[in-house]
Amino acid sequence: MFCSASVLASRTTRKLGLAITASLSLALVVLPVSMMPAAALAKGTQDNAGSVTETVRLVNLPKEAQTTERLIRAGGPFPHDKDGVVFGNRERVLPKSPRGFYREYTVITPGSRNRGARRIVCGGAMAVNPEACYYSDDHYASFRRIAP
Repeated sequence: MFCSASVLASRTTRKLGLAITASLSLALVVLPVSMMPAAALAKGTQDNAGSVTETVRLVNLPKEAQTTERLIRAGGPFPHDKDGVVFGNRERVLPKSPRGFYREYTVITPGSRNRGARRIVCGGAMAVNPEACYYSDDHYASFRRIAP
């Protein structure tokens, strides 16, 4: 009987340990977001249709991004053929909009032998007067909304 009680206690302890581990894992995922101040969550954050989490001033972007933004507002000329093409938002990081709303532009990356990973994506009816522009330095994995 002592042996079976010991085995039972061991199983109970193991189950309890797994339950605690699962609870802690869930807390690590949920708590940091839920503990954030509401203002921090609202700062540039989108709903489930997009996940832009930060705003950046144009003057704080690399000089190449500032140059690209000036070219966008001037209507070009752009250094790459793909500049100004429709951006499909397949990553769903930007707010959901109808197809054709967003256009992408290359931000020159010094030392890169190709277009590099930096882009500005702007949305709106008029390409030279966009409603919103976003900067990505990691090829669309994340965006920061550009504040005028």
